Amino acid sequence: MLTPLRRLYDWTMAKAAHPHAVWWLAVVSFAESSFFPIPPDVMLIPMVIARPNRAFFYAAVCLAASVAGGLGGYAIGYFLFETLGEPLVHLYAAPGALESVRERYHEYGWWIVFGGGLTPVPYKIITIASGALALDPLAFTGASIVGRGLRFFLVAALLWKFGPPIRTLIEERFGLMTTLFFILLVGGFVAIKYLI
Repeated sequence: MLTPLRRLYDWTMAKAAHPHAVWWLAVVSFAESSFFPIPPDVMLIPMVIARPNRAFFYAAVCLAASVAGGLGGYAIGYFLFETLGEPLVHLYAAPGALESVRERYHEYGWWIVFGGGLTPVPYKIITIASGALALDPLAFTGASIVGRGLRFFLVAALLWKFGPPIRTLIEERFGLMTTLFFILLVGGFVAIKYLI
């Protein structure tokens, strides 16, 4: 018997072959940034493999819809945290997750949003938390564009350049690779801050 999450995954994957796949890609990218559990990469990967000449167009669709959805998640956190945002955060993260970052969020918020957009951290937690903690909306939007842009365009570029052979690496190791990249990047900035 299929779990509800597996059924959602299969449903999302099937939309990649739909005649209106680009629209479904936008819908999934938007929804994943605020409440939907399946990342748009599930659609992006097979769509780019099927039509590599449209790889960067698909990445742009993911980026635009994801940032718009992120602003929707921000609005949920800002306006509807108690009724909608808090239950969503508890669904995807430990109950104390928001409290544990509250004090540092305004100092490191840009990096938290950037890291959440780039790595496998459920981005919806970051968007809702950003609204709930009233992170500067411009900083939030900028970090979302940079983090999500790097993620989607990197996936598209790897698939465009190397095709199906890179698919397994992306599906199985991309989260680890982007997490390590983010740790090294932040570590570099921390080192510069304390060495200069």
